[in-house]
Amino acid sequence: MLVHGIDTDMDEGGMYRRLAERLATVGFGVLRFSFRGHGASDGTQRGMTIAGEMLDLDAAVSRARAEFSGPLTVLASSFGAVSALESLRYLRPDRLVLWNPILDVRRTFIEPELPWGRENFGPERWEAAMRDGALMIDDSFELGRTALTEMSRYHPSGAFAASTMPALVVHGELDTYVSYEIARDAARARASDAPTEFHTVAGSDHGFDSREREDEAITVTVEWLSRHDDDVSLSPAQAG
Repeated sequence: MLVHGIDTDMDEGGMYRRLAERLATVGFGVLRFSFRGHGASDGTQRGMTIAGEMLDLDAAVSRARAEFSGPLTVLASSFGAVSALESLRYLRPDRLVLWNPILDVRRTFIEPELPWGRENFGPERWEAAMRDGALMIDDSFELGRTALTEMSRYHPSGAFAASTMPALVVHGELDTYVSYEIARDAARARASDAPTEFHTVAGSDHGFDSREREDEAITVTVEWLSRHDDDVSLSPAQAG
């Protein structure tokens, strides 16, 4: 199950399509989808909320379990990690992969610490969004007031720490959008009975900023999933 970020769609800039093709060649079934208000899905950008994304993910996982047998892996990128992690307690995946995950909503959006967050979510932008009903992220995605006001309710790092399924975290070393240090420290802090691997993509900004670095993230992910699936018989390969 591939869960995309805040201003992308089921292709995740092409990475999810390439990842699905690689996974299919080694025997995994893959389901990709676009959240409401993204890509070709119904809804508006302004109407997107974290709660709505959790409902979409729940429906997508139900579809995946109906289509495929075998263990379920949820792979979430960037903002997609918020809804994915907040849903772990009832989705109960067997494995978890996080790419450049947002684990601290406050330090990313509400009191942003990194350049991208300060540019898009500084105090003046928040004030304007509360007045006008939305703010534009990177001149490409209109984030509504409802999504902004609900952000303080979610604490994905706590959900990650409380989970015990095997996890892989892949993060760009020079990420100016989402904190590399927060992700690294969260991976290290997981309990000893929650096997966790952390992979640094050296020199990379958010989203793995070159084809070579994208391919590194894809290869690391496919190899990790293959190692953790040696003793499980999966359904025939299929990519969405």
